[in-house]
Amino acid sequence: MDFVTLANGVQMPLEGFGVFQVPDPAVCERSVLDAIESGYRLIDTAASYGNEEAVGQAIARCGVPREELFIATKLWVQDASYEGAKAAFQTSLDKLGLDYLDLYLLHQPMGDYYGVWRAVEELYRAGKIRAIGVCNFYPHVLADFCETVAVKPMVNQVELHPFFQQAEALAVMKEYGVVPEAWGPFAEGKHGIFTHSVLTAIGDKYGKTAAQVALRWNIQRGVVVIPKSTHKARMEQNMDVWDFALSDGDMAEIAQLDLGHSEIVDHFDPNFVKMLHTVKLHD
Repeated sequence: MDFVTLANGVQMPLEGFGVFQVPDPAVCERSVLDAIESGYRLIDTAASYGNEEAVGQAIARCGVPREELFIATKLWVQDASYEGAKAAFQTSLDKLGLDYLDLYLLHQPMGDYYGVWRAVEELYRAGKIRAIGVCNFYPHVLADFCETVAVKPMVNQVELHPFFQQAEALAVMKEYGVVPEAWGPFAEGKHGIFTHSVLTAIGDKYGKTAAQVALRWNIQRGVVVIPKSTHKARMEQNMDVWDFALSDGDMAEIAQLDLGHSEIVDHFDPNFVKMLHTVKLHD
């Protein structure tokens, strides 16, 4: 496992385990335990996923020292205010059963996210969070944000996979010292990514699967990946990407797969934005 150094010197694993769309507490807890047993140390959840308590139970049971784990969660849109952020952070911390977070992220650039950030900066300075960041901040939003806030975000979690590569976004993040993190590194299964002819052919050269190639491609771009699976064998396979490297030719071939837009979400659609504002957090 390799690490990336965040702007404040904190070491973050380049691969972690995501629990999006794992709402069942028992399944989530077992999956996180399996992931930690398989070598994952970065665990990524969110208030809106409704499974922070299950993640916390797994952390408590896993037997791995807390300081060896890197736990991240996210603040949802309905808590996007200064006071809302303070309360939401404590709620997440309590559900996870932790004294501090390794990474706290704003889930969407919506609501009073500047007010949120002031609260998050205070929590960061107080030592309650080791690193702070954002999600879904497109280049123009991230640039404005970084030019405005006192403490720049250290991570920006956005959609990144071979079919939506976001080269401009990566360039802007690099300019501001923000580490990119990929949600949906498997494009949520679209475009037949697990059997895609280009990815499969490249993988055949190294004895790897198309999925492993997709993860390795992002990692070599300096992107943190957080694949999700509820099957331990797949978790282990997803982690088995550290013994090979894609060539420049491989990277160039994968670059040709970019569609230049998302086919999963459209943050520029007003109806999608309104929908996010109505999503109820799980109790």
